[in-house]
Amino acid sequence: MSFDRLQEKIDKMNNPTVVGLDPAPEHIPPHIMDKHLKEKGETLDAAADAVLEFNIGLIDALYDIVPAVKPQSAYYEMLGPAGVLVLKKTIDYAKAKNMYVICDGKRNDIGSTAAAYSAAYLGTVKIGNTELFPFDADALTVNAYLGSDGIKPFLETAEKHDKAVFALVRTSNPSAGELQNLHVALEDGYIHNEYEPADRKHSAYHLYTAVGDLMEDISRETIGKYGFTRVGAVVGATYPKEAEFLRARLANTFFLVPGYGAQGGSAEQAARSFDKDGRGAIVNSSRAIIAAWKTVIHDSEYSASWGKNYQSAAREETIRMRNELRMALTATATPNS
Repeated sequence: MSFDRLQEKIDKMNNPTVVGLDPAPEHIPPHIMDKHLKEKGETLDAAADAVLEFNIGLIDALYDIVPAVKPQSAYYEMLGPAGVLVLKKTIDYAKAKNMYVICDGKRNDIGSTAAAYSAAYLGTVKIGNTELFPFDADALTVNAYLGSDGIKPFLETAEKHDKAVFALVRTSNPSAGELQNLHVALEDGYIHNEYEPADRKHSAYHLYTAVGDLMEDISRETIGKYGFTRVGAVVGATYPKEAEFLRARLANTFFLVPGYGAQGGSAEQAARSFDKDGRGAIVNSSRAIIAAWKTVIHDSEYSASWGKNYQSAAREETIRMRNELRMALTATATPNS
């Protein structure tokens, strides 16, 4: 199962981290961007070529120590058709390096449109008599706030092609609580099932809790050998109390944990999303890794060389993050009885 493969990659490398490939133009080293601007002018095509070179360099520097990458589709779409092609090439290159690829698209809709999104990112499209994978990511982030009919088409595709999804549950952004922390009282007409927690109608039942419960409920029949379903949850490190609560509640849900690093989340906070065995979660870092070269002291006299160490800088930051998470997980591990 898809999350079984991810967990095994994490275990093999002893590294529960995923690198977010969010290549905003300002994060690309000058020597890469300038080269492509000279070739194609100040065009979207030039920027897309620079992104691809940057991504390949990062993957080459990290594939032996990091189990997964997470390209954020927005940074590719903003470069138009050429950028979308680079997203596909990035996914293919990372998979060729045996990395697990989470496409961060936060897609959602209902019915046939949801099925089309799921076919695009996780499944196949039939052209004549041939089944083709458009993007072929291992997992896709989805927005669960349309309810189960916005998720089930993705789950069906994931089951068919051995993929997975991460549904937004308790996100890391500062305003998330404006909606996600609302107290909800579900009406009597709600369709209950045998897995429903006893406190569904409790006045303190938060919306994010309802979403997490629903995601685990609808994917209950897809549990893999490590105990996780095909529908994971996005749970931000910046809200550690909520993460700890959800971890205890959603025992069969694999967590994608944003918010570490540039967004202010610490390794100790991120560790709250792991189970007692130190499994069931992967922590994302984007800017802190891919733009680590910017932290090097810059002497304008030598600006031509600035950023040429981006691979070693990214690797150094990734190792630092890995070691920090290892220490945090060791400190929070349940002692053997």
